[in-house]
Amino acid sequence: MNQRTHLGTTYLDIAKGAVETFMKLRGRDPASRGDRYMLVNFEDVPFGIKAGWKESHATFMTELRNLQATGLTTIGQSLRTAFDLLNLNRLVTGIDNYGQGRNPFFLEPAIIIAITDGNKLTSSGGVQDELHLPLTTPLPGSELTKEPFRWDQRLFALVLRIPGNASVEPEPLGGVPPDDSPITPMCEVTGGRSYSVFSQRMLNQCLESLVQKIQSGVVINFEKTGPDPPPVEGKRHLTEVVKSGPQPWHCCHKLIYVRPNPKTGVPIGHWPIPEAFWPDQNSPTLPPRSAHPHVRFSCLDAEPMVIDKVPFDKYELEPSPLTQYILERKSPHTCWQVFVCNSAKYSDLGQPFGYLKASTALNCVNLFVMPYNYPVLLPLLDDLIKVHKFKPTIKWRQSFENYLKTMPPYYIGSLRKALRIMGAPNLLADNMEYGLSYSVVSYLKKLSQQSKIEYDRLIASIGKKPPPEAGIKVRWRGGGVFLAHRRDFIQQLQSLTGEATTLPMELNPKEFQGFHLALLNKGLKPQSFRNPYDIPRSHLLDQLSRMRRNLLNTSVCTLRGQDSDQLHSVPIAQMGNYQDFLKAAPQPLRDADPEQPKRLHTFGNPFKLDKKGMMIDEADEFVTSPQNKGKRPGDSNNMQGGGPKRRRCLSPLLRLGRAYTPPVTPPASPRPTGGEISIDPQDLRHRDEDENGRPQVGQLPLHSEEGVEVVLVEDQLPRYLSPAALKKHIHNETTKNTLSWSIGGGHN
Repeated sequence: MNQRTHLGTTYLDIAKGAVETFMKLRGRDPASRGDRYMLVNFEDVPFGIKAGWKESHATFMTELRNLQATGLTTIGQSLRTAFDLLNLNRLVTGIDNYGQGRNPFFLEPAIIIAITDGNKLTSSGGVQDELHLPLTTPLPGSELTKEPFRWDQRLFALVLRIPGNASVEPEPLGGVPPDDSPITPMCEVTGGRSYSVFSQRMLNQCLESLVQKIQSGVVINFEKTGPDPPPVEGKRHLTEVVKSGPQPWHCCHKLIYVRPNPKTGVPIGHWPIPEAFWPDQNSPTLPPRSAHPHVRFSCLDAEPMVIDKVPFDKYELEPSPLTQYILERKSPHTCWQVFVCNSAKYSDLGQPFGYLKASTALNCVNLFVMPYNYPVLLPLLDDLIKVHKFKPTIKWRQSFENYLKTMPPYYIGSLRKALRIMGAPNLLADNMEYGLSYSVVSYLKKLSQQSKIEYDRLIASIGKKPPPEAGIKVRWRGGGVFLAHRRDFIQQLQSLTGEATTLPMELNPKEFQGFHLALLNKGLKPQSFRNPYDIPRSHLLDQLSRMRRNLLNTSVCTLRGQDSDQLHSVPIAQMGNYQDFLKAAPQPLRDADPEQPKRLHTFGNPFKLDKKGMMIDEADEFVTSPQNKGKRPGDSNNMQGGGPKRRRCLSPLLRLGRAYTPPVTPPASPRPTGGEISIDPQDLRHRDEDENGRPQVGQLPLHSEEGVEVVLVEDQLPRYLSPAALKKHIHNETTKNTLSWSIGGGHN
């Protein structure tokens, strides 16, 4: 992935940009609100999981930008890790419903996008020609499914083939072809595909295609059973030339769309797809199931059956050669029945559980999932509704009991719900068995508990860094003749030097057993002024100039033995990480005056104070209190924009540790009819103080609306007083022509 393209970027850079572009394209869809992104690379578990179930979007983007292309191409192990990560929570939720039928409406749709360069698959065992996923996994319950993936998980691969030199030939138009790398068969098995990308334009085209393929659905194998259908009457000329051998529509590996309910956003269904075995209550274990169910369809035309009050499920098929063949027949009033082999007790093919039918408008093909062996059950229920009026006879009950013997036991729950919807809830006994033995049920519960423990363990391990390697182990090769021991080398050395050489001492192979070569610790900062081995070869001249400047110009760098450039070199991504800086900073000293309000850190606004420890003026607190809601409308209009927004200076009489006595206010005299009094903000200025630090008694001229001059006598006033506080006391302390106010003393 470190290969450089003609665009000037590496494959890894293109891959990171492709992920960001994909997320932007996906974000246009309102359904993307519930998306979860995970990131896995080629490292060992759990270090290869960079973002899992609990990591946020910011963590995902950070880990994506920090990815580096190192190590081997162990793509098989990485894909297994990705599948195990997705399947980790499925046994806890019981979404797979082992032994109880496959419910298409129980799904967690997921797609895995593998971005690779398509080169050889390297591992510790050598170079591999084929992609193999490890069979061993610590995931509990993995033996219940043959494949490592599930039917709602698909793999797509973007194989980068962008050349290093710009091509002069024009790019081919049309779709993007699949790649011939070993990952392509794995993609096709899961229901996905691979893309061979030769340019940036093709990459953008692939990303748009992938966004459109994010659909809620499950993958099913459809396979034809029995003879081909007869040609449709009137269209014999289209089928005169019949090709021999298997056709593309005979076997299709495609998706069925499971649409969510528009009201709840969750898919709703009634009937499962049957299992490929008949459940035995005496069996201690469950047979492993395939990831994708094998559904066989018969090409014999049948009559589609639907009865009122009996629910059914309808799923649209993904476009495929099968859907194209059915639509070309233009027979929307006939259907083909579908089966699952070995689902019945005494039949290899099994009984029909639904049918394939073209829509009336001939624009799609739908899979109708009905009750098991619906050709027998639906007429019985129709007679129960129309003939017997929900009062079944003995003959009807016998026919119904005979049907129940041919139905798999795990259909009982779905049938009971359907009968309750119809209005006949008492047809099934409450003590009917569901077909699983006690040992299987207890084993599934045990797997659920183990999966929960494994889930918590893996979640806790994500984000940890791998331990550093101790060093490179030296291997003793032995058996060869050293160069110093060769006779021709000794003779040639004597002819050059003219001196007899002494042979070295015999090397003991056991002397260097367990010997390791030390590795460079990337976590330590290089000490360029103390250790010459930390200086790269390309930086020798620059380092000499720094050392000369550090030695001669003492005023430039006062710190000897340190590089001033490295002291102030911080990555851009870490420049705003102030919280980590605070954690690493030493504990600050306590305040000399603990009564002063604590000032917050000066990162940002240096005048920010801790409002919890501050005290405010009582008058202002009274003005802004919730009790002020009952004021007259005229007062509230005058207060708009007049009150202070922040209290930065405190009254010396209101500081902590000093007693405050509220004033004894006489009954308020009648308010003059001269109108409300206005305050000029220019008159609210700092007053002179006497030798004791108290404000001198003075007068502030205030003016009313009708020109009556009002005088405010200042005696023992706070040093600063807001206009809102003055106005409040002006209204409460009005006399004929003079206002008087005092704090802590008598009334003047």
